[in-house]
Amino acid sequence: MYMEKSGAPRRKPVTAPGLRAMKEKGQRIVALTAYDASFAVLAERAGVDFVLVGDSLGMVIQGQSTTLPVTVDDMVYHTRMVARGLETALLVADLPFMADRSVEHALEAAWRLVAEGGAAMVKLEGAAAHHLAVIEALVSRGIPVCAHLGLTPQSVHAMGGFKIQGRQQEAADRLLQEALQVEAAGAAALVLEGIPTALGKIVSQRLAIPTIGIGAGVECDGQVLVIYDLLGLTPGRRPKFSKDFLEGRGSALAAVQAYVEDVRAGVFPGLEHSFD
Repeated sequence: MYMEKSGAPRRKPVTAPGLRAMKEKGQRIVALTAYDASFAVLAERAGVDFVLVGDSLGMVIQGQSTTLPVTVDDMVYHTRMVARGLETALLVADLPFMADRSVEHALEAAWRLVAEGGAAMVKLEGAAAHHLAVIEALVSRGIPVCAHLGLTPQSVHAMGGFKIQGRQQEAADRLLQEALQVEAAGAAALVLEGIPTALGKIVSQRLAIPTIGIGAGVECDGQVLVIYDLLGLTPGRRPKFSKDFLEGRGSALAAVQAYVEDVRAGVFPGLEHSFD
């Protein structure tokens, strides 16, 4: 176990049902995207609830222009590394592009992420009929699923780029219906990315499962950021929804702790990190 021990009481491991219980209690969920053991340890020590190994590693780690080249092997490798740095945070791993091209392929990829990588949940983009079938198949086999709607990076070409979704009423209504559909299919949580704050609030209020926002406003049940964005390490222009929490602080741990505190208090994201 790659983890520093201390005399502090050990918190109980966060589970998929535990996320829903947090929503029911009104406790905001803190999530962080990380790709290796060292950053996983920071997330664990800071009290992050939910660590996501995102296929964003294609852009952040590999230097790709999209997430599309990331393979199942890549995801298993990075998930296994992150698992070594965690003790109580829930470990979630992305199903990469086209891993869900059939139920059989999705089951194989998810099995590898859980059995080889150590994930406790897998994340799946989209709410088309085949996505819903995959969610149902995974859940029926005991693999919790986190859905992902809004700006879904695996659909970057269909969307015409990384563009905010749900601004028109028809698109907003469609996203809400998709959210209800993934919940009905058995998803345990839902990531909402790149949508207006008002829509994030409506979806969060309508669902029993927790919503985790990234560029979806402060009214979501939780928030997620890529740790490289949080620490100001991302080269070039940072996404609007991110914030450099390391600025003015003396360590990476202090930065992650500040992020945790701000999400719990409902002060991050602010208006300057959100979309209307």
